[in-house]
Amino acid sequence: MQTANASLKNGTLSPFDGPQWPHLASQSIYISVSVLMGVVMVSASLVNGLVIAVSVRFKKLRSPLNYILVNLATANLLVTFFGSTISFANNAVGFFMFGKTACQFEGFMVSLTGIVGLWSLAILAFERYLVICKPVGDFQFQQKHAVIGCLYTWVWSLVWTVPPLFGWGSYVPEGLGTSCGPNWYMGGTNNNSYIMALFVMCFALPLSTILFSYANLLLTLRAVAAQQKDQETTQRAEREVTRMVITMVMAFLICWLPYATFAMVVTTTRDFAVQPALASLPSYFSKTATVYNPVIYVFMNKQVSAWGH
Repeated sequence: MQTANASLKNGTLSPFDGPQWPHLASQSIYISVSVLMGVVMVSASLVNGLVIAVSVRFKKLRSPLNYILVNLATANLLVTFFGSTISFANNAVGFFMFGKTACQFEGFMVSLTGIVGLWSLAILAFERYLVICKPVGDFQFQQKHAVIGCLYTWVWSLVWTVPPLFGWGSYVPEGLGTSCGPNWYMGGTNNNSYIMALFVMCFALPLSTILFSYANLLLTLRAVAAQQKDQETTQRAEREVTRMVITMVMAFLICWLPYATFAMVVTTTRDFAVQPALASLPSYFSKTATVYNPVIYVFMNKQVSAWGH
């Protein structure tokens, strides 16, 4: 596979030493990606900051459910500060100008916070399942449960994103050589085993939790709507909040599923050739997830407030 790391073999500059155009892609592509990351950087900072500020300002929004949403917004801000911002600057000059240490740091932080975001959505889904489907009786999702859930997302993510810093897998420049992430394309037992473990434990597992929870939740809501026609207001509130969270999940998966799929295909397929610009698309596209979820939250804030009561 042709990537930024192949540049040394081709007799060109490494992604840390100078502009990668035109041997990886044209300068216009780098500038276009820089503009995209600039838009994402500004938009994500504003909307995620707004979610956190509003939640802190208004007591009625400090429900246990919203703890998880604020956790998600916090992860999004960190992705923006340590991912989109670095990518914006690097694409503007055409190479990873901050050096190898910063490359590892970016790869680690984007992976860490991205996994926190996905697990936050999984916990949201599982909480809805417990409250509405009542598999363990009349479960009440309280503040302590929300705090435990938030801590879990960070601890679990750390468990699976620290290993590349110590030799199992690695964080390296990918695609255009202007952003860094898990090494899913250089092959070898070390890298491949890590990528496959990461895929199962930090993507497939939370995704399965999400699908299981919402499948059962939607079936339950349909049954309740058919049996309790005199409680239409309560049913409507539950459906609206459920619709909000499902929409957030879909927006997140639209951004992250291409990246996860692309990484697994390259990891499991020998001699898979792809152009650097194309290899970078899933990574940069995934960073746009930091904008979608808070926008959905803000527009559906009325429903969240109603559920918080």
